[in-house]
Formats: sequence, structure tokens, C-alpha cells
Amino acid sequence: MTTRPAQAPDRGDLFDRQCPTRQLLDRIGTKWTSMAVKVLAEADPGEVRFAELRRRMPGVSQKMLSVTLHSMARDGLVTRRVEPTVPPRVHYRLTALGLSLEVPLAALRTWAEDHMAEIDRAGARSDAQAASTAGE
Repeated sequence: MTTRPAQAPDRGDLFDRQCPTRQLLDRIGTKWTSMAVKVLAEADPGEVRFAELRRRMPGVSQKMLSVTLHSMARDGLVTRRVEPTVPPRVHYRLTALGLSLEVPLAALRTWAEDHMAEIDRAGARSDAQAASTAGE
């Protein structure tokens, strides 16, 4: 039986069912969070209006973008600024913490792009095997 080294008290343990790391990974590991971080990280001057975020994130619904940004704001990844106009203009900007997430998410996006064809081939092989064994 192998044991894992004890974690420092301020660090999470992904293998502990009660660890908040699991919930955090669920939130930051979504495609919408990854896209939002990328759009905001590339923003010049660093702030993007809600409508522009939605335009630059193909397929995201208004509700899903709102939920994603609310979660990111709650986690300290983005700040939200509202212009008191009619209708209000809402702007988002990555915090330093949010900006620090761009590097690992960029690495994950690059890995996915580099390996997607290989993963598609593996899935096709698996589907073909499943179909051939189902007919036996």
C-alpha cells in the first residue's frame, strides 16, 4: 500500500473528498472560464465589457457567461466595474490572481490543441471496438 506525503495545512489535498480544491478545479476547469481568462488576459487596456466578452466567446449564452463571471469574481479572479448609465455598462478585468491563472490554462489549451487528433483517433478506435464486440 502506498501512502501520499502529508500536505501542508494551507494546501489542499485533491484526494480528500472534503477538500475545497475539488470544487475550485470544477470552477476553473470549465471551457467558459478558460475562454474568459484568455479574452481578459489579451484585453487592451485590460478591461472588457460584458457584451464584448460574449461576442468573443462563441457559443456562450448570456446566462452562462453571467454565471461564469460571477463565480470568477467570487473567487477573486476578476473585478467588475459598473458604469451608471442606462443601460448600465459592465466591465471586467482580471485580478493579479486571475492573471496568474492564464499560464497554466494556456498550457492546458496548447496541450489539448496539440493532442486533439490523437485523442479523436483513440476515440474512433474505441468506438469501433465497442461496436464490433456488441455484434458478437
